[in-house]
Amino acid sequence: MKNLSFAILFIVLAAVLVASQTLYVVKETERAVVLKFGEIVQADVQPGIHFKLPIMNDVKKFDARILTMDSRPQRYLTLEKKAVIVDSYVKWKIADVARFYQATSGDEFVANRVLSSRVDTGLRNQFGERTMHEVVSGEREELMTELRDRIDGVAQSELGITIVDIRVKRIDLPPDVSESVYQRMRTEREREAREHRSKGLELAEGIRADADRQRVVLEAEAQRDAEMIRGDGDAQAASVYAEAYQQDPEFYDFYRSLQAYRASFENSGDVFILDPESDFFKYFKETK
Repeated sequence: MKNLSFAILFIVLAAVLVASQTLYVVKETERAVVLKFGEIVQADVQPGIHFKLPIMNDVKKFDARILTMDSRPQRYLTLEKKAVIVDSYVKWKIADVARFYQATSGDEFVANRVLSSRVDTGLRNQFGERTMHEVVSGEREELMTELRDRIDGVAQSELGITIVDIRVKRIDLPPDVSESVYQRMRTEREREAREHRSKGLELAEGIRADADRQRVVLEAEAQRDAEMIRGDGDAQAASVYAEAYQQDPEFYDFYRSLQAYRASFENSGDVFILDPESDFFKYFKETK
């Protein structure tokens, strides 16, 4: 009985061992190749459960998702021979499993190393054909599209991978150049500030001079209008006085005399001597 149990256990273990050596699973996120003594006999195995021959066949699985190669910042020269520090990354995925295995032995590190070299050369050429303004803003999108198309063709033929996207994360100036650019920008802004300040002072002087001119003109016009009004008032007053004088000339002469005497006796200490026979007393003589 004990021997029978050992036999069954042995058969079960053997079956499990054979199954593990015969069956293999490819996940949805993977692709695989089947090798026979190191030679590819089945390429691009799709996801699912598959069979292989024990010992003779070997299975290599690869990540079929989009992968990212984040390169270290590199120094490039633009068309004007100005240095820039470029930080970029590449999105890629396996397109031809067999070619990818043959070119890299299925090692992503090898693929990234080769791809990094191609991208570095491509970026160096692209930046060398463009000015600083073009690589920073003017033709940045065009640069990335052209570089992706060029690298994609090489990557597919050499590595069996396709380039999904190439992007520049940031473009910086070297530290020594950044300081000189900062100083130059500061000097330029200070010069512009002085120009604006000078123009402002000139504009202020012009506004002030125009205000002074307008003030003088307004005062002159006001003085002229005042003189005209005063002249009209004096003319009207003279007309009223003349009309009143014509109505009673003697009373008007008497009134004018009183006004003259009032003006003469402004101080309380003044003494005025009159001749009793003068015209002033004629009014008093007539009333008697």
